[in-house]
Amino acid sequence: MFSNYLIGLREGLEASLVVCILIAYLVKTGRRDALKPIWAGIGVAVVIALGFGCALEFGSQELTFKAQEALGGSLSILAVVLVTWMVFWMRRTARHLRSELHGRLDAALRMGTGALVATAFLAVGREGLETALFVWASVHAASDGTPRPLIGVALGLATAVLLGWLFYKGALRINLARFFTWTGGMLVVVAAGVLAYGVHDLQEADLLPGLTNLAFDISSTVDPSSWYGTLLKGVFNFQPDPTVLQVTVWLLYLVPALALFLAPVGFASGKGKVKEPDEQGSRPSKAPQT
Repeated sequence: MFSNYLIGLREGLEASLVVCILIAYLVKTGRRDALKPIWAGIGVAVVIALGFGCALEFGSQELTFKAQEALGGSLSILAVVLVTWMVFWMRRTARHLRSELHGRLDAALRMGTGALVATAFLAVGREGLETALFVWASVHAASDGTPRPLIGVALGLATAVLLGWLFYKGALRINLARFFTWTGGMLVVVAAGVLAYGVHDLQEADLLPGLTNLAFDISSTVDPSSWYGTLLKGVFNFQPDPTVLQVTVWLLYLVPALALFLAPVGFASGKGKVKEPDEQGSRPSKAPQT
């Protein structure tokens, strides 16, 4: 449940910040007439993301077992690729997000209503589709017949909406660069588990070899149905009897991805010093600081 809460919180907060930046900029520049197209684009993005999630869930139920495993494994790997790209992109560009969105919005204001709708849709829609795919893959990997994963996602999204509203009102300030670094690192760990489970799905679909070649089996020591087994499964997608290929892929992804993600970014040109964003010294404002 925690891993799904983290997914909902991280992805939801990115979308909330985008919405807050767009709305705050229009209000500040006196263009309240453009708010309706922005909200229309946001609404379309949310509906499409929900429809995509429903299509993944209900469409896969009509397939045979091996087809389900092949689809689940393939989409799990795709979700890991997208989420990995997302956390690295946010790690690199978080400090410039507001100015980038302002530039897009200025161009859309000059082009008209359709461009405003498209700007809001593209800004929020990417987050929505990524969230739907990664949530589906994570829930599929941690499927235990309970609604806990979906509850975790819903709570994460609700928290993100609340935080976004508080940012807009200027009632809350946190170091967003540090927040995205910590949550991004944790998402990399979650993604490693989803990747390993996706590999297992492809092995069950006979698309990858080694299904019976186990790296270890501690099922007698770590009961998957116990509270700690459930906790390990929910947070890390832990499996007490992984295959050699699963463990190999997990290590090959997690170690370099974490090392690269946690490496310093933003070296100042010519001085060799790390330039970190300063988000603690300014006063709260209507627009969230990124």
